[in-house]
Amino acid sequence: MDILKISDVTKAFGANSVLDHLSLSVPEHSVFGFIGQNGAGKTTTMKMILGLLKADSGEILVNGEKVTFGQNRTNQYIGYLPDVPEFYGFMTPAEYLTMCGRVTGMDKEKIRKKSTELLELVGLENVNKRIHSFSRGMKQRLGIAQALINSPGLLICDEPTSALDPVGRKEILDILSSVRQETTVLFSTHILSDVERICDRIALLNNGKIALEGTIEEIKDIRKGSELEIEFYQQEDAALVAEQYGGSCSGNGTKLFFPQKTKEDMGEIMAFLAERHIFIRRMEMQEPTLENLFLEVIGR
Repeated sequence: MDILKISDVTKAFGANSVLDHLSLSVPEHSVFGFIGQNGAGKTTTMKMILGLLKADSGEILVNGEKVTFGQNRTNQYIGYLPDVPEFYGFMTPAEYLTMCGRVTGMDKEKIRKKSTELLELVGLENVNKRIHSFSRGMKQRLGIAQALINSPGLLICDEPTSALDPVGRKEILDILSSVRQETTVLFSTHILSDVERICDRIALLNNGKIALEGTIEEIKDIRKGSELEIEFYQQEDAALVAEQYGGSCSGNGTKLFFPQKTKEDMGEIMAFLAERHIFIRRMEMQEPTLENLFLEVIGR
């Protein structure tokens, strides 16, 4: 079942069209990466899912129920972590989660039990200092705990790792990956390595439309072939192979780069080298990366 379904949604601010008949589906218990350049419309989409912005046309369903602008009925199924979460700085993490639980109507025992579980999950179980002294990474971790307090079916995170150092990013990604059994994670980002690390599925937003959607493997399979690089001992050997198979030379003429080759192509080149007794320093084939595909789609 799809926990989130967006159908033919459009949104413009004056003459500026942000979303152009956007459609996508997010299956339950997946980690779904929503990627695109800054300003591509990712945050606008998330605000419409939350009922904070009105779509010009189209429909959004959360857990099978229609999202209505200005009403929060469907938000009972959603936990939300904004890109810069704000807290009451004078509270401790436990006090803050207790307040959040009361706001959602949970009873005291459930709040106590859930708060303990979540603080352990995000690594804040023994932290009793006030939130105003927290680092950015600690605030992001507390933000995830707050977003999960009412056991939502959909956890929405808007660029959760954008301002974190490598250690903080790893911690947040590990947490998001670990909660997929209890909820579905939708997170927007422009950090493509984060997407490749934990996402089951992705959607690439470009010019207000979904340009690519599917699993990481499906997306990479769109671009047939891989990058092949060969480093030679002699410039004349590189030139001979380039004349036969194309490619571009670099590294003082001793490196030959092929942007798109299959394993069969690689085997043919190896046979050519062996037949002519051409020795090489190195041969490396790399699968297409999400970054390569992203840049191709946006025309960079």
